[in-house]
Amino acid sequence: MGNDRKKTYGICLLVSIVMNILFVIYIYNNNNKFGLDANGGLSWSLKAGGEAEAVAAISCSGHGRAYLDGSPEPVCECYDCYAGFDCSEFSSGCPADADSGDPIFLEPFWMQNAEDSAVVISGWHRMSYRYADYTMMSTELEKYIRKMHSIVGNAITQGRYLVFGIGSSQLLSAAVYALSSQNSSSPSNVLASIPFYPMYKTQTMLFNSETFKFEGDTNSWNLNNSTNNMDVVEFVTSPNNPDGELKTSVLGGKAIYDHAYFWPHFTPIPGPSDHDLMIFTLSKLTGHAGTRFGWAVIKDKDVYDKILNYISVADLGISKDTQLRVLKLLKVAVEDDGKPLFKFAYKTMRDRWDRLTTVFSKSTRFSLQQRHPLHCNFFNETRLPSPAYAWVKCEREEDEDCSAVLEAGKIKGRTGSTFSAKDRYVRLSLIKSQDDFELLLQRLSELTENGSAEIM
Repeated sequence: MGNDRKKTYGICLLVSIVMNILFVIYIYNNNNKFGLDANGGLSWSLKAGGEAEAVAAISCSGHGRAYLDGSPEPVCECYDCYAGFDCSEFSSGCPADADSGDPIFLEPFWMQNAEDSAVVISGWHRMSYRYADYTMMSTELEKYIRKMHSIVGNAITQGRYLVFGIGSSQLLSAAVYALSSQNSSSPSNVLASIPFYPMYKTQTMLFNSETFKFEGDTNSWNLNNSTNNMDVVEFVTSPNNPDGELKTSVLGGKAIYDHAYFWPHFTPIPGPSDHDLMIFTLSKLTGHAGTRFGWAVIKDKDVYDKILNYISVADLGISKDTQLRVLKLLKVAVEDDGKPLFKFAYKTMRDRWDRLTTVFSKSTRFSLQQRHPLHCNFFNETRLPSPAYAWVKCEREEDEDCSAVLEAGKIKGRTGSTFSAKDRYVRLSLIKSQDDFELLLQRLSELTENGSAEIM
């Protein structure tokens, strides 16, 4: 028996050695297929990496960027108010554009983490519609999303289902579809509390479904209708866009919790959200709005199946290239328990709010939304929120159109009526580039100090 075991072991060892030798020979003869040269170095990826670094090295005077998908010869795409081949020419009379929600404020963080966040994709990467397990969603990416929520403590994901979408926008419409009554004789009523993100209304009306319709303000509906026998789907945005308030459901029934801004750099995290349907987006977590990626955290299996079916029928799932990039970004984001990313992002937003409130304190003509301190479990401290947007109110009786007042001071904001509020309000974006923010502060300072405003 002992000799037989030794003989069997010897044969297995010999086979193993032969197989390893054959594998090495195969790799050596097929180096180019694996992106390696004869010495085991990089081959095809060298050109791709070289092109990316060459374009990234174009400084554009710090007031713009060059991109691989730009013109055949990469040129600078300048930020607002800058021009010239290297974006060095500033237009002194240019208005400050604080309308867009582009989260460019996080760009410096990713430039500091260029090596770890870069992605090189082979030409044959994930050409199939599906992954090897016949799903449309990366299980590895799902693992990192759950890890991120566990680190931040902003949502319970254990025992919940996840669905990926093209940004949160697609998931918002999928959620309305999933929660509306498919077999009812009358459509479900979709509601949101003023001021609310306009996409809720525009999407619901655009799809013009027989199973749901937009009915406006939640609070007005609650006063005028008995909801006991009515089918209602409520959008709850927390923190709210545009004013940054932490919201809860008014009606207490079927609700879609839009948590796009429920991250430590925008608001203190008092505890994990534990709702039946919660939607998040990469754009306000890492700043990559152009990647178009969001996810829903869902408690009910039937709702999960309906949302998954919606995504499948609408788009056959989410781009595999997008999922790879998101995975790479989240691997960086969770490093050191998320502290580098969120400390950078929070410091930027806190500093912007400190400077903004100083400017507004010099005038009684305008006011900002109230911000109340809360304990943040992530940072383990009590602090003020630092919302993505300033919700500005014109206090003078004659300033009914606050947007016009700001435009006269060369400031572009988003009107209150866009959010179904009064035009006495304007939303100003605080998450664009540092150039944009500096110009916004300059224009606000000029507006509050030129005599047209009441000086305190």
